[in-house]
Amino acid sequence: MGIRYYAYAFDADMTERAKADPRSFISDDPLADAWGLPHGAQTAVTNFEQSVPSTEMLNLDKAWPLLQEITKPSATDRRPRPGYRMFEGQATMHGDGWTPWVRALSPTEVIEIAEDLVELLPAVRDAEIAHRDTRYVLDYLNRAVEFVTGVAASNRGFAYLIG
Repeated sequence: MGIRYYAYAFDADMTERAKADPRSFISDDPLADAWGLPHGAQTAVTNFEQSVPSTEMLNLDKAWPLLQEITKPSATDRRPRPGYRMFEGQATMHGDGWTPWVRALSPTEVIEIAEDLVELLPAVRDAEIAHRDTRYVLDYLNRAVEFVTGVAASNRGFAYLIG
């Protein structure tokens, strides 16, 4: 199935709890949420429409490493873009599969990330950032911008999982 990215919004008053245990804010079956499947289904029919509102959940599928790449530190600037915090992390591989990377971001962090991704969007749209998959990246970056700006506007944070 591969390593995927999912994010779920939480209310500001839950920030400390989310920071302490971000996994508790992630669905027990994010793939089912993303694909409109019943939780735990082994086989099912779906229309592939996300069952959780897009204001509450972001599915970046397998595009997250490309978004990580365009926000990571560059050769000239050793600091990552603020948006990198949203994509940072790797699942830890082991013999039986992998252990997901999970993090929670506070409402304050989300505001900084939203501002950065909004600023980054025209550069990707105008292909100022050279990338072999610009259209693919742009589609998922648009989704990320829509989600994070909505979460920021509602003064909420989010927890994300790469796994």
